[in-house]
Amino acid sequence: MGDATNSVASVFRPSPALSKVGPSAITRMTAATAELKRQGRQIASMHLGEPDFGTPGNIVEAAIRAMRAGDTHYTALDGTPEVKSAVQEKFSRENGIYFENDQIVVTSGAKMVLFSAFFATLNLGDEVILPAPYWVSYGDIVEMMGARAVVLPTDAQDGFKLRAEDLERAITPNTRWLLINSPSNPSGAIYRRSEYEPILDVIERHPHVWLMVDDMYEHIIFQDEPFVTPAQLRPDLQGRILTINGVSKAYAMTGWRIGYAGGPAPLMKAIKAVLSQSTSCPCSIAQAASAEALRGPQDSVRRYLGEYRVRRDLVITELSHCPDLKATEPDGTFYAFVDWRALFGKLTPRGETLSDDEDLCQYLLHDCGVSIVPGSAFGTPGFFRISFASSEAELRLGIARIREGCAALI
Repeated sequence: MGDATNSVASVFRPSPALSKVGPSAITRMTAATAELKRQGRQIASMHLGEPDFGTPGNIVEAAIRAMRAGDTHYTALDGTPEVKSAVQEKFSRENGIYFENDQIVVTSGAKMVLFSAFFATLNLGDEVILPAPYWVSYGDIVEMMGARAVVLPTDAQDGFKLRAEDLERAITPNTRWLLINSPSNPSGAIYRRSEYEPILDVIERHPHVWLMVDDMYEHIIFQDEPFVTPAQLRPDLQGRILTINGVSKAYAMTGWRIGYAGGPAPLMKAIKAVLSQSTSCPCSIAQAASAEALRGPQDSVRRYLGEYRVRRDLVITELSHCPDLKATEPDGTFYAFVDWRALFGKLTPRGETLSDDEDLCQYLLHDCGVSIVPGSAFGTPGFFRISFASSEAELRLGIARIREGCAALI
């Protein structure tokens, strides 16, 4: 049996599309954390971007009603009429954007919108501009398509936001997309109207460049200024803008796997072709629940936001007691992005040198019992990401361990 297994393994050839892609840093940290917990270690988990709240009851009840009504079959591949109508109403009510039915798709998670849009539009050698820090999956998905991720570093002093002049310099004849995530995972940065406008002016001057906007954290914002999205600001550019969102973060529905998007009809038609040969359709039950999430009472969203604000303030305050760490207060999301560069080159109590983000995260995990994500996974070495989508007790424990771990460095 062993020989046969080795023989099969020896002839396996992975696709060239996977040559530069592997499990994400978050996935690896999740697996490592789970293994340590299985061994009986108490780990303060601050790596996972998942709300610790339960899905609101009205949403769960909508799913139950759908099942009892027999809504357990295939749906249209881009979403049921009910959920697409709810998405249409959401865009109109909250963003002032109107999309026709054929300009909306509903998918099995917002990542599937990203994947399908890139699959449908990218050719070998095309370029996608990613302001860093960026969500870990963006670059890998682009590379899987045989395209090139063009990473544009941003600065903490600029609020981790792309500058129009840097965008202008980065655009080439091969540029196909600019991808902006606001509020940003991992930095928590939010683009205001005055910050979007110069960027949109650049996009307008380059008709071959399209804009993909990931608004997943739209409802987790701490600033008083209203949230804005590019298609709302520049209707004249809507023919080149894909606006992506979902129910995972705002409604604590990560496991329901529903994302949605609005954009130009020709692009959506191409996305639907990808969906027809991949996921076929999103889960019918999850679509019914998502329609209720978008149309129903929003009290839970406001309550969650209040909790996140308390946790954000706790995390930033506690981190301020770590003299070698510098945390930028996030305007949105439930993440803090922390600068640890003052600790580069220091030694752990076991004599190991901290030469990069991975070294720091492995030290804090195995020696101190706290899990975080290295900034290099987000295209920004010298930082790490903390998720404060956990209880206050977990956050206090985790930051105390980070503080102790940093103080123990030589």
